[in-house]
Amino acid sequence: MDKAALDSENSPEHDVLQSHLAHKSRLESRFKFDVDVVLDALKKDILGQEKAIESVHDILKVVRADITDPRRPLFTALFLGPTGVGKTEVVRSLARSLHGDADAFCRVDMNTLSQEHYSAAITGAPPGYVGAKEGNTLFDQDKMEGSPGRPGIVLFDELEKASPEVLQALLNVFDNGMLTVASGERTYSFRNTLIFMTSNLGARDIQRYEQRQNGFIRRLFPRSAKGRHKQVEDIVQEKLLKSFSPEFVNRIDNITIFNWIEMELVGDLVKLEVQRLNRRLLKHQCRLTVSDEVIDYVSSTGFDRQFGARALRRAVRRVIEVPLAEYLLDFHSTDDNREDIVVYHAELHKGHVFFQCKNS
Repeated sequence: MDKAALDSENSPEHDVLQSHLAHKSRLESRFKFDVDVVLDALKKDILGQEKAIESVHDILKVVRADITDPRRPLFTALFLGPTGVGKTEVVRSLARSLHGDADAFCRVDMNTLSQEHYSAAITGAPPGYVGAKEGNTLFDQDKMEGSPGRPGIVLFDELEKASPEVLQALLNVFDNGMLTVASGERTYSFRNTLIFMTSNLGARDIQRYEQRQNGFIRRLFPRSAKGRHKQVEDIVQEKLLKSFSPEFVNRIDNITIFNWIEMELVGDLVKLEVQRLNRRLLKHQCRLTVSDEVIDYVSSTGFDRQFGARALRRAVRRVIEVPLAEYLLDFHSTDDNREDIVVYHAELHKGHVFFQCKNS
């Protein structure tokens, strides 16, 4: 694994840790981080999801003031909505802006815990079974507890695929912030932890709804983005209450339904992907600028409401990254003695992207 490239991808543009340490507040508490620094990062990284950002911003203020219930997790949130709209990216951005690393959170893929006999990965093996005394689970204790002055983060991804046994274990966590493994040998604390869960509940129903919106009558009389979002909310809420018990839903602090990616945001999302590409290009001592025509071309060919930002990433790879890789292999060389960054500019010509060096 290329650690340098991974660090460039996961690290923030500025030293957020120093910003947090330098932050002063009249109220002294055990948490030492600048809420505004985190908010600014979320706004830059996440587009079109104002409600999700607002919910995270609100709880960060409560956590920073240290007035949460000490017997429960700091915050429990469920992110719902279509695939590829930024649910997981919110957690990555939060980890990057709090801890300086987008991977600084404990991620549990619930898809791997869909069967009853896999629940030991969360709760530990019961007494008498292999591994019972060790009390091993999928949890990373360090990432759960966070760092001095900053909370830990746990993400339960694709919650709807978890077995009932796993959901019951989470119910206990939401209640008292503690999880004792089945053997009783070990207890995990979530009381210094922000818990996030994601789910694509209702994704197929949302897809069918969108297909109906593309019918002849709907094209003549299209609904507003606000109206479409309200309909999506109703679809997801219905699925939520059918999939999880009222006791489970009632213990979640915040439930946010993410918006579809609207066409007017697509160009900005493509620019974000180019920024991420430039982080990876730093190790080659070069960076890329892109013409508006290239941005528009990727936006028009890569936008797919059904698959969201992931479809755009595939388009960026096909239209920009592949020809750029060919160009770099043929013309670019890395020089350890070079002090300046080589800048390449991408232009569109007859449906193909071409590059030229701007330094020469």
